[in-house]
Amino acid sequence: MLRIRGLNVYYGESHILRDIDLSVPAGKMICLIGRNGVGKTTLLKTIIGLLKPRSGRLDCQGRSLLPLRPDQRAKLGIGYVPQGREIIPRLTVKENLLLGLEARPRQRAKQEIPEEIFELFPVLKKMLHRMGGDLSGGQQQQLAIARALMGEPKLLLLDEPTEGIQPSIILEIEAAVRRIIAARGISVLLVEQHLHFVREADWYYAMQKGGIVASGPTSDLSQAVIQRFLAV
Repeated sequence: MLRIRGLNVYYGESHILRDIDLSVPAGKMICLIGRNGVGKTTLLKTIIGLLKPRSGRLDCQGRSLLPLRPDQRAKLGIGYVPQGREIIPRLTVKENLLLGLEARPRQRAKQEIPEEIFELFPVLKKMLHRMGGDLSGGQQQQLAIARALMGEPKLLLLDEPTEGIQPSIILEIEAAVRRIIAARGISVLLVEQHLHFVREADWYYAMQKGGIVASGPTSDLSQAVIQRFLAV
């Protein structure tokens, strides 16, 4: 699905991502772990096209993403839920969801919200006419993920979806993501600090100082690795 090789990204002359090699197979959840400031968000922004690499390969479904704008990458099947959610506060829940339709490669004559969205996130059905800014943090995160799913992505990028959210909502989001993978067969690249969610992934990559320094199945995540890459 996604294949990254030798990726180097700079902010000005500051070398942020260093020779990144990473793969996300179809139908799998891959977790990117590491302390704050090691380049995880930068990598997701590069995949979606908000940042331009200086060198390396970035391929999705066998096609190079490098010539494509962010909107073209979205229409190719990449959904992105940024850190901080970035829902539009003065639009209703319904209006926020319908914005997600813009990422679909082919627009349908009738704009509607699939019932599947409400099966994943039942709370949104009760709040369709409420302003996005009036939702709690957890509800906004569910809205942000649902909006990304409206574009029918094949690859979903999630940047710290549990940040600042109460534990019960974290469990709901975890369950929804696993259901999405099982039902749709999509791939997920997850940036996460919450250990329980990390262990839901099939494989992990650990980042340090802008590079990948460890990887393996999450079932093999040892306490030593957790202390090295996740503990504050």
